[in-house]
Amino acid sequence: MENSILILLQLLLAHVITDFVIQPTRWVQHKRRHKAKSKFLYLHAIIAGVLTLIFLMRIEYWYVAVFISFTHFFTDLWKLQFHRDSLKIFLSDQILHLFAIVLAWLWITSNFQSIIPYLSDLLSSETIMAILIGYLVIIFPAGFLIGKATQRWQNEVEDDLRRNSLDAAGRYIGIFERVLVLTFILTLNFSAIGFLIAAKSILRFSDKSETGARKQTEYVLIGTLMSFTITILIGFLVRQVAF
Repeated sequence: MENSILILLQLLLAHVITDFVIQPTRWVQHKRRHKAKSKFLYLHAIIAGVLTLIFLMRIEYWYVAVFISFTHFFTDLWKLQFHRDSLKIFLSDQILHLFAIVLAWLWITSNFQSIIPYLSDLLSSETIMAILIGYLVIIFPAGFLIGKATQRWQNEVEDDLRRNSLDAAGRYIGIFERVLVLTFILTLNFSAIGFLIAAKSILRFSDKSETGARKQTEYVLIGTLMSFTITILIGFLVRQVAF
């Protein structure tokens, strides 16, 4: 098992170094301009295979290096067809790379036959299911509930929020804070929740001399307290079921 994990880490290390450490910006720009005609696209794919072979440290895995080079080439070529390198495209590109790495890992370790039993064990585990449901609830339904509960005050602060805040920033801040709070509860790091509340309070309390600042602060505070309360309750419920 330890050797199996080591092989996966070696494959991941080769990918990280290839894609993020030794790929200059001018290579990326050249690939975007010339796409399949870019020499750096081919060089980049070759480097992915070579580093894979180097980190695996076994020449008999040459076919794995070839597989990684080919999949890396065609994945990057697919990505280059889009005019913008948005977050969605970037994540899709990395997921495809990781999928190829996992396939290579499963082939090397002969673990293909273990996939179905492993997934079956995950889906039949009360702990895994409780934790998964907990995170899904605090990310989606909890945000919807908080939005409905604070809707009566939204019109009063809507203009200020639109003028002084990033688009949808509050929603993403709420999601991240709930994920952090639930994680702290599940790992029994309760003191970290207090630091998170203090940090958000310092950042969000603005100068009271600004027009509407008091209403905006009260609105944010209500949403924050609701967010923390819901997440803490769900967190203790998940712990009761899962642990």
